[in-house]
Amino acid sequence: MNYLAHSFLSFSDGQIVGQFLEDFIRNKERFSFPKEIQDGITMHRAIDTFTDSHPAIHEAKKAFSPLVRLYAGAFVDVAMDYFLANDLSLHSEKGWKDHSLKVYKVLNENSQFLPENFKRMLVKMEHDDWLYNYREDLGIKFSIQNVLNKAKYLEKDIPVFQAFLDNKETLQKCYDDFFPNLLAHAKAENALLQLDR
Repeated sequence: MNYLAHSFLSFSDGQIVGQFLEDFIRNKERFSFPKEIQDGITMHRAIDTFTDSHPAIHEAKKAFSPLVRLYAGAFVDVAMDYFLANDLSLHSEKGWKDHSLKVYKVLNENSQFLPENFKRMLVKMEHDDWLYNYREDLGIKFSIQNVLNKAKYLEKDIPVFQAFLDNKETLQKCYDDFFPNLLAHAKAENALLQLDR
């Protein structure tokens, strides 16, 4: 899953920090953080493992795999944030805005734990309000281009955004089949983390 999902599936401020940190640290560094941040790192990994094995995600990858092959999962992650950001059963539009503002606030308040490359990204994320703007086609277009720009073995002009638009109805169904299962899994994982205190 992408940034919005990882932030939404956090059950404390520390978990928000850990969920964002996971992609920016080496495994051995995780134990240097406070317990709640470590829990966020653990939660991030549990979410990714569950996501990678879910049948609806395998189906969603078919929208992108003809264009990007093994990178399809990265674009599915971005696409799922679009549908999550538009899921009014979980938050109102204002609720998603409030969520985004809270995440930026929590990350800035915990800047002592953030590596410099993440801090630089956070400035852009907050300035352009990435989390809230995943609800817009243009927000997803920007994110898809970001993935293309970072991908070592992909051309930068592959029409992945057009594939997203062309397959939006199918991807929505995949989200509908998938996200309630992921939410239940994250809640169960969090309950186990609380037992481990």
